[in-house]
Amino acid sequence: MIRSLAQRLNDRRTSDLEGEEVDAGFTLIELMVVLLIMAILLAIAIPTFLGVKGGAQDRAAQSDLNTALTNAKALYGNDQSYGTLASAVSSLTASEASLTFVAAPAVSKAPGTIGIDVASDGNGIIMYDQSQSGVCWAILTNEVAYTTAPTGTAWTTWPVLGAGTYYASWTANSSTNCAPNTAATWHQNSFPSAA
Repeated sequence: MIRSLAQRLNDRRTSDLEGEEVDAGFTLIELMVVLLIMAILLAIAIPTFLGVKGGAQDRAAQSDLNTALTNAKALYGNDQSYGTLASAVSSLTASEASLTFVAAPAVSKAPGTIGIDVASDGNGIIMYDQSQSGVCWAILTNEVAYTTAPTGTAWTTWPVLGAGTYYASWTANSSTNCAPNTAATWHQNSFPSAA
């Protein structure tokens, strides 16, 4: 019984193949339609990918700055001062080996390179980093409210005088460093959207 069923199926397959013409491949039109669909998908996917990549690079710089801020706050908690610029660079480098701290305004696009500047009285610190997408991100924290900008800093004017922690972003004015931008808008609660 199984043998006869298998024979009938085999006979049916053979008769189906003999009566039909078998396609040899794709036509040119079919190939062109496939290429057009792929081009449309790429036109949609590439800008989306680049946007996600830039956002990830910005988040990496922000994360590095938040790590640097945590270490700076610990430094201030121990000494009740951020110290001088040279001592702050040395102390922060020793406390956070995954980041490179440099005196302002020397900051490169290298991941994890944080530029810092310290207020002349040791009660304020500004840290900034340039993401690989070309946006500069900065955190400034003042332990006291200033009535005038502290002297002896690399910034020509201290951007924010009130006590607290402030965040800013601006477009880098150079492909190799993140020079201070005195026109940047500072926000107190969190990083602003990319400049």
